[in-house]
Amino acid sequence: MAVETLEDLFLHSLSDMYSAEKQLTKALPKMSKAADNPELAAAFTTHLEETEGQVQRIDEVVDLLGLKLERIKCKAMEGLVEEGAEVIKEVPKGAVRDAGLISAAQKVEHYEIASYGTLCALGRQLGYDEAVELLEATLDEEKATDEKLTVFAEGSANPRAAREPRRLPRRPQPRRLRRRRNEFRSRPAYASIYRLRRQEGA
Repeated sequence: MAVETLEDLFLHSLSDMYSAEKQLTKALPKMSKAADNPELAAAFTTHLEETEGQVQRIDEVVDLLGLKLERIKCKAMEGLVEEGAEVIKEVPKGAVRDAGLISAAQKVEHYEIASYGTLCALGRQLGYDEAVELLEATLDEEKATDEKLTVFAEGSANPRAAREPRRLPRRPQPRRLRRRRNEFRSRPAYASIYRLRRQEGA
């Protein structure tokens, strides 16, 4: 559908967020299962329940305004969900993974805060006052979740991750140093031959 009016932009943005929330309902159970800290796992489960409620609110907005959502996939949320999946795949279970999961979750929250903030602004401009009240309720939930994740990260996950053993990367040796070491390794053989020849000559 071509976006030509402010109403079109509102509908497109609402459809995009509907897709985003549906994707998140599939990702949050995986994040909860992957978390090491039980409190973080519970927080993801709680937000799953909130997300399901947010999907219902979008349905209410659709019914209230007599709209029909577009069948689109939110590419931004797809990428954010993939980042969380990479953390689960690449980072062993523990405090560092928890810190990575919180980081991925907060990126999602920031995207949703921006998106619902825009929807509220568009809705107010269009006079969709009742719909805006529903969207503002979701916006408030997203802000609260982001704040909870910040507290959890700074108060628990990040300090625990910082205490885990660090793996220092091996520094590459300069070419000159490598050449000198190779030369040094070859010297004993030549030195032994030189001493043997001197003894024979004596």
